[in-house]
Amino acid sequence: MYGWLWRHLPGPALVRVLILLVLAVAVLAACFVWVFPWLAPYMPFNDTTVGEG
Repeated sequence: MYGWLWRHLPGPALVRVLILLVLAVAVLAACFVWVFPWLAPYMPFNDTTVGEG
């Protein structure tokens, strides 16, 4: 996958690195803004039983 991305991006190596960094930041931001909040109610991390009862 990384090789495919590298071959299909335009420009010299420095421009390709900058484009890949921008793409990585965009994917990470999309995960934190939309994916993780949507997924959080389905995760069992907040279902603790210690101290109840």
